[in-house]
Parts: sequence; C-alpha cells; structure tokens
Amino acid sequence: MKALRQTLSWLIPVAIGLIIALLVKQFSFQLVKVDGPSMQPNLQNNERVVAVKTSKIHRGSVVVFDANGVDPQVSQTTDYVKRVIALPGDTVEAKNGYIYVNGKKTNQSYISKYQRTTGTGNWTLASISEENNWMKNMGATKVPKGMYFVLGDHRSVSNDSRYWGFVPKNKIVGVVKVGFWSSSTKQHKYNVNQLWKHYFTGN
Repeated sequence: MKALRQTLSWLIPVAIGLIIALLVKQFSFQLVKVDGPSMQPNLQNNERVVAVKTSKIHRGSVVVFDANGVDPQVSQTTDYVKRVIALPGDTVEAKNGYIYVNGKKTNQSYISKYQRTTGTGNWTLASISEENNWMKNMGATKVPKGMYFVLGDHRSVSNDSRYWGFVPKNKIVGVVKVGFWSSSTKQHKYNVNQLWKHYFTGN
C-alpha cells in the first residue's frame, strides 16, 4: 500500500501536467516550422514560430493556415505562413509599388522596393481572379465575408492569394509570433509581431 501511495504521489502530478500541456496546445498555441522562403526576409526557412490561436487577426498580421482546400495543388493538411493584407469586406489592389486597402495606401516598409514593385505587380481582385482562374470567387471586387486575402513577404516567389484566392477563417490556425529564442533581428521580429499596429503608415 505504501509503495502504491508513493507511486501515485509522482504519477498523478505528471498526469495532470501532461493533460494541462495538451489542453494548452489544443486551445491556446501551436509551434510551427516555416517551410520555404516565401516570408523572407522577416521569417526564414525552417524557422520555428508560435501560432497563437486566441489572437485577433488584423490587417498586417502574419498567420498560419491549412492550405488543404485553399490551394488547389494541396491535397493534405499543409501549413502555410502568410501575411494578411485585407479583411472580410475590404477592397484591395496593387498599383505602382503600393498596395491599397479600401483606397488607403498601406505600410510596406517590411519588404524591399523590388518586392513592392516587380515582385507584387499591378492588379485588382477582379483582374487576378480571372488571370489565374480562381476556382472560387471569380471576378470578386471585395474580400468575401469570413475570408482573408494573404500575401507572402517574398512576393516574387510566394504562392499566395494572388494565385488561388481567399483563405476561409476556419482554415486559420493562429496568428504568428516570433519567440524570444529566435535569432531574427529586432526589426524582423517587429515586422512579424507588431507591424499591424501601423498598417496604414510608414511607407
């Protein structure tokens, strides 16, 4: 009996700890590995970040979402990391090196001049939906309800909303935060964690 009590004295706390850890992972955050160069220079290939499931999504937020059912070329659960450019109900267009959301020029200080111009191109939602044969929302002029328009920061190589359309809210895992362990520069961390606070300024 004494041996049983001793075993339970450490087994129960361990079990409780595991349950709490699983609940935190399920409902609060998830560790994610960035796959590919599409978010450079602000996030690097194989960089590990946290997806906070409870964070509000803003214009300029970097998010993780499941691309299965979003990108036609993906047929299984696959995490994509991209930046939210426009929210449900927004208009968005790219013109001469600037992105306009609801007619307002957005802050693109987080990427190079090349990525703002040649890397981004000139387009409206209607033009890119037709040019790239979106399977859904062809000819859209606004971001539909419950959807988001996303781009990679390394736009000349990024596979993003320009090519396959909008991301449904229920596909989004969480908002990306760069942790204290990251070797990223202070500016790159700011560009991921806090740039959304100044989305319409700083060009």
